Amino acid sequence: MGAWPSRYFAKSHSSVTDYLIPLDFMVTCIYRNNMNKFFLVKVLACILLVSGSATASDINEFSSDGCSLFPDGTLNHRTLWCDCCFNHDIAYWRGGTEEERMAADNALQACVLDRSGNNALATTMYDGVRVGGSPVFPTWYRWGYGWKYGRGYEPLTEVELKQAAEKLDSYRQTHPSGYCRKQ
Repeated sequence: MGAWPSRYFAKSHSSVTDYLIPLDFMVTCIYRNNMNKFFLVKVLACILLVSGSATASDINEFSSDGCSLFPDGTLNHRTLWCDCCFNHDIAYWRGGTEEERMAADNALQACVLDRSGNNALATTMYDGVRVGGSPVFPTWYRWGYGWKYGRGYEPLTEVELKQAAEKLDSYRQTHPSGYCRKQ
């Protein structure tokens, strides 16, 4: 059996699902080389056992920079709508479905409008996050930025919801005034 393609070893494997990609290659190699079908069953059983015991992907520690790539407020009130962006960052860090992203973006727009009274500003910020916050972009401010890149609009499991809540609680304990108050 020849060497495995380098694409399977080009990165470090951080979850069981990373190992499932080469499964098609393994099966092809086993059949091509007329290996024992019992061996194939053993290999598949091991993969299923390992994948069945896998836990949810870990979410990174929460972080916020306020209104990413945008001012947190006016010259006179430097953090006027910063809390709006901070809450938006919590939603973006956590990620989830496309509907949850839309709700987060709508909440940002409503909050900025409420704080500033400026519809053009609120709409500009809304348009910016709708265009720039897509999960397809490998940025620090994309939808679901707390998770490994590539998650997309996957809904969170109960385990992941609990994990995210614990990380957020940890952030709040170490940053009791949040991001916006420290400026």
